[in-house]
Amino acid sequence: MIFYFSATGNSKYVAQRLAEATGDTAVSILDWGGRPVSVSSSERLGIVTPDYCGGVPSVAADFLKTTRFELADDAELYLVVTYGNNSGASGHICDRYLKKNSGRGFDARYSVKMPDTWTPVFDLTNSEAVAAVNRAAEQEIEQIISSLKRREKGDFMKDKLSNLMALVYPPFYKALSRTKNLTVEESCVGCGSCAEKCPAQAIEMQAGKPAWVKKNCVMCLGCLHRCPQFAIQYGPNTKAHGQYRNPNVDV
Repeated sequence: MIFYFSATGNSKYVAQRLAEATGDTAVSILDWGGRPVSVSSSERLGIVTPDYCGGVPSVAADFLKTTRFELADDAELYLVVTYGNNSGASGHICDRYLKKNSGRGFDARYSVKMPDTWTPVFDLTNSEAVAAVNRAAEQEIEQIISSLKRREKGDFMKDKLSNLMALVYPPFYKALSRTKNLTVEESCVGCGSCAEKCPAQAIEMQAGKPAWVKKNCVMCLGCLHRCPQFAIQYGPNTKAHGQYRNPNVDV
């Protein structure tokens, strides 16, 4: 089984590619509903998540910290982190969460560089540059597939930062995930897609417009990137930096 969290499709695409190549099944963490995860002898458990703030989004973190894992001694556990600028300490953090919860860490850890969807900083309006990053990602995905088929073990992640990020990332992520940073423009047509798909149930439609009813959310920016009118913004830069959804999957 491969579990993934994905707001704009990058991690979903990686999970589906791995599942197809290894004869496995890719399942969204959001669809699993907190049930126990059982991995029998000689089976694999894969986790695919984006890097957020040098760590991982709360959806993936909570899954690793709270799910009841029933793991056979020879079950294989692997992690894949999708990232844009750097993979931070996400591998170390995920390994620590899983080990504390289940008594076991990951046998193998991988990363895939993909378009960085944190548009408060990164500009995604150059479609050729974005496509080039996605083409390069295909090679990295193929390398992971080959490694999984060889049943390799080890840390194969790239562009890592110090494990000290494990101390910095929680307060940094909490500050960035404040919903007061999100705004909606007059161009909103009230379709409600943002509220329907919000992984934190942080959005309610009020008077035909989205309203953020929680102080913090996952801050996946799925609402921003999926909005058909591009009416949702985070700070002053996102309007000029464009929207992104992985071209190979629906989200």
